[in-house]
Amino acid sequence: MRDFAMKERVETLMRSVPGRFTSGLHSERVAARLGLWLGVSFTVAFVTGLFSHFMQHPPGWLSWPSRPVGLYRVTQGLHVIGGLATIPLLFAKLWTVYPKLWQWPPFRSLSHAVERALVLVLVGASLFQLTTGLLNISYAYLWPFSFPVAHYWTAYLLYGALVIHVVNEWAKVRRNLWAREEVEPREAVTARRRFLGTVAAASGLTVLFTVGETYAPLSGLALLAPRDPHAGPQGLPVNKSAAAAGVTAAIRDPGYRLTVTGAVRTPLSLAYDDLLRLPQHTVRLPIACVEGWSAEAEWSGIRLRDLAALAGVAPGSVLTVESLERGGGYRSSEVRPPHWNDPLTLLALRIDGAPLAPDHGFPVRLIAPNRPGVLQTKWVSKVVAG
Repeated sequence: MRDFAMKERVETLMRSVPGRFTSGLHSERVAARLGLWLGVSFTVAFVTGLFSHFMQHPPGWLSWPSRPVGLYRVTQGLHVIGGLATIPLLFAKLWTVYPKLWQWPPFRSLSHAVERALVLVLVGASLFQLTTGLLNISYAYLWPFSFPVAHYWTAYLLYGALVIHVVNEWAKVRRNLWAREEVEPREAVTARRRFLGTVAAASGLTVLFTVGETYAPLSGLALLAPRDPHAGPQGLPVNKSAAAAGVTAAIRDPGYRLTVTGAVRTPLSLAYDDLLRLPQHTVRLPIACVEGWSAEAEWSGIRLRDLAALAGVAPGSVLTVESLERGGGYRSSEVRPPHWNDPLTLLALRIDGAPLAPDHGFPVRLIAPNRPGVLQTKWVSKVVAG
């Protein structure tokens, strides 16, 4: 403990020399605490990000449950809102350690060069993930590459570098986290607490002013949220309008029919009026978007399992729901048995008692529990059993 106190005093004296980094907040103690907070934050983001990715692109062996109904709403809210709250933590950490980034000589040995290269990867990947993530939820696509692909693979790079960095620095972190403050000057302790409190407050306020886009009771405080969960046709946001999808003419076609084909006993071809005559059910479900916002509504329509039973679909089949939209990565989506057999999964015709607006998927849209909004296919024209 005495050696540690002596080291802190020496570092303080060195910073007081003209031309040196003079703030006592450029210390291992501050860096250790911020590093711990960042480690927790990046871990939550990594886990929830994988959850979102594999829900949207599930491998053949993986079948997500349909309950709890709002699970994806919670995990994606944590991913996006937690990611925003990480921004003040990251910049505070970088400010604390940046004197070391400019140390000279840049490396003293091969092992030290590898260590610094790893830190460069960690910093670069962190800035890339948070910057592109922020632009993505703001719908500002300023790059030529696929955001989901780049974000997914960079997450592994970032988290791998983080784990190695934590293992390499753990002895130093542990020493600083549990070191006694009595050995330090009171002014240094006060300054550190004030700085860390300010950073924590910045992250906390970021959460407070964005969480309303997911948690409805706080929607009035969502001042920093890129989307108002109540703004849009019929009181719900939309990410793609009927005009943008190029379906405005198709949904007005009086000859519209919904077909059920594939591995079925009885192929179906139903007009809109035929759908209205089938047994109708009403459920209350959220649309949970990958950008973090979510909003609930009452949806009325036909249970997908009832339509499948009418066509003679085998219980273990995978259903593919296709849109009138001609292109786009999400013009169709797979609905696996846990979801299409769930009584909450509907081919919805109405929202909050009114016919669907064109931007919400008129004449028919899919709505199912515990699914990302991009998989709640709009302007449905076909269901294929396979």
